[in-house]
Amino acid sequence: MLVIYKVILPVLLIYLLGFAGQKALRLDIRSISTSVLYLMTPALVFRTFYTSKIDITYLYVIAYGLFLSFSIIILIKIIAKIKGYSASVTNGLILASAFMNNGNLGAPLILFAFGEKAFMYAVAIMVFHTVVMSTVGLYYAAKGKADVTESLVTVAKMPIIHALIIALLLQYSNVSIAENIYKIISMLADASIVVIMLALGMQLAEIKVKNPQWGKIAFATVIRLLVSPLIALGFTLIVPVEPLLAKVMVLEAAMPPAAITTMYALQFDSEPNLVASINLVSTSISIITLSIWLIILH
Repeated sequence: MLVIYKVILPVLLIYLLGFAGQKALRLDIRSISTSVLYLMTPALVFRTFYTSKIDITYLYVIAYGLFLSFSIIILIKIIAKIKGYSASVTNGLILASAFMNNGNLGAPLILFAFGEKAFMYAVAIMVFHTVVMSTVGLYYAAKGKADVTESLVTVAKMPIIHALIIALLLQYSNVSIAENIYKIISMLADASIVVIMLALGMQLAEIKVKNPQWGKIAFATVIRLLVSPLIALGFTLIVPVEPLLAKVMVLEAAMPPAAITTMYALQFDSEPNLVASINLVSTSISIITLSIWLIILH
């Protein structure tokens, strides 16, 4: 219970503040999300990779991200074929199940739960998973017809990728940045943690469940909140990752769907109501399931 009080409650309060604020004030979420994406999160990524030495741990992170995402995609495709789901429904289920919210929810929660070193691992997972969502996720959102070149260009334009590259170049060139500049970067990085949490609460306030397909919602929710962390746990038992990273991997895998999957579904008309419903239900239930995983992992 102490873990829930110290970790879940502070995070939940910030989400509720964003949710209530959006209901009351009707703020422009797009502007806030864009500010986080282009002005704050790159600072967080830069600080993480500027101060962290790249070793085999980050190869494990890449292997973990690919293994988890494609294991879930294959599982959904098999079950969808057995149940006779249409291609559109299958792609919607993949969007809502294979890609977890390790930015708005995962990274802040891990910071509260396991501290700064674990948070650095969480940011590394977030960066790589963003690349996967912007390629594989975009492909399935567009019903398998997305242009590969277009997807890669989208990834190349991401400011977090630029921040990652610059940070690594400076680190391995032994180039130090001025202390006052680094302080500004750290201020932006710290601000991003709270703002992305507020943004998720605001995004949830805008989701409306229409004609819920409860069977499919339950199926995707079980995959996302239960099966996914079990797959991650299996990965950590096979691959020799350090105990702290193993905890981060399992907890990240237990996160609800990434908020951006709803935007992809809307953009490409890939079952947007189903994806939005799964997002809302899974995120609500994850308060309970994440509490259980935190108790297990502590």
